[in-house]
Amino acid sequence: MKSIQHRLSFGLILSLLVVGVCLLQSSLWLLESELRSTLKVHLAEEAEGLLSAMVQGTQGLQLDATRINPRYRRAFSGYYFHIQLPNQVWRSRSLWDNTPDWPEALGLGAELIKGPQNQHLLTYRGSYRRAGQNIVITVAQDYTPILQSFQRIRLISFLLVGAALLILLVVQRYVMASALRPLELARRQILQLQRGQRQKLDPSVPDELQPLVEQINHLLDHTDITLKRSRNALGNLGHALKTPLAVLNTLIQHEELRQHPTLKASLSEQLKQIQQRVSLELNRARLATDVLPGSHFDCQSEIPALLKTLNMIHGTQLTLSWQAPQGCQLPRDREDMLELLGNLLDNACKWAKTQVHLEIQSTTLGYRLTVDDDGPGIAPEQRQQAMQRGARLDERPSGHGLGLDIVGDIISAWNGQWALEQSPLGGLRVRIELPTAYA
Repeated sequence: MKSIQHRLSFGLILSLLVVGVCLLQSSLWLLESELRSTLKVHLAEEAEGLLSAMVQGTQGLQLDATRINPRYRRAFSGYYFHIQLPNQVWRSRSLWDNTPDWPEALGLGAELIKGPQNQHLLTYRGSYRRAGQNIVITVAQDYTPILQSFQRIRLISFLLVGAALLILLVVQRYVMASALRPLELARRQILQLQRGQRQKLDPSVPDELQPLVEQINHLLDHTDITLKRSRNALGNLGHALKTPLAVLNTLIQHEELRQHPTLKASLSEQLKQIQQRVSLELNRARLATDVLPGSHFDCQSEIPALLKTLNMIHGTQLTLSWQAPQGCQLPRDREDMLELLGNLLDNACKWAKTQVHLEIQSTTLGYRLTVDDDGPGIAPEQRQQAMQRGARLDERPSGHGLGLDIVGDIISAWNGQWALEQSPLGGLRVRIELPTAYA
């Protein structure tokens, strides 16, 4: 779909073009109409002048050449006449040997007629009576210079209209850019919401955007309250289940069940699975509702402390390093990111020989996280199996297993992707692709 600015620009140009052409044509039509009215009066006076040049002679009416304007005697001058009597015809010498197709109707000719040398003639035909005779006088004037002037005026006018449209388009784009600037500001603020750099949109917006911004802020408040209630309810559920599960664990240790070791082992295994399943589902439910804008993970302040803790656990002989863009803040919940990175780094530290490296990169679609170690790694044919739920590949010759179910759940909840690859350090690389926003 075209942008609002493009559609408004197209509509403005089309409207102004139609209005400009209509006004231009109307103005030229009115100008030509007034000009023809003026020329009609002038040609009528010319006809009356020719009538006055007719005098009574010994052989009837005669045309006195001394009373005729000299331009009627100059060949192809652009001024012509034709005088018709019942038994006699006079015509101007300026016609030379041309005989135009004179109109039959009286008054100003409705159409231009063809004259000598491709001239276009405007004609006037008048009927008079003198010395008892009916006289029809037709005078003509070359209209070609006027037509050419109108063509020049029309061309210049269209150029001026085009220039005016271009100027208006530039002004309109500037005005539209200024008018749409609050929308661009709102878009940036929404992006800041996704990145965890703000909690609400700025309410200082134009009146047209005020209802939208207020509604979005209201929705954010409502979402915040709903998520807090959901998390509290999940926490209460977890605490409520702890007591019955603890009682069941105690009952399994009773003397009566020692006489049934098979039953006791079966109950213990089922109870353990229930505990793991409840813990896993509660954690997934917490992740699924963790979409609050404004939450973020500050790499500069959180990662050094996490690496320090891992060094204390796994010993100082390991070199733990990390790299991230300056001021990196991931738009994710702090606790979830610590759990994700803690799981990955802890697993890498278990099997690394001397070094573990964490790198965070910003991509066009979001963020890329890689954790590398220089341990034994995982064979390519076993990597896909290691990512399946419940698989146990501990990077050992006896059974390579990661046991990172929660890692997969967190990444899935964020609509991300992850893969196991060969690390440049020689061991295993875990690569995670996270989108900018939540799923």
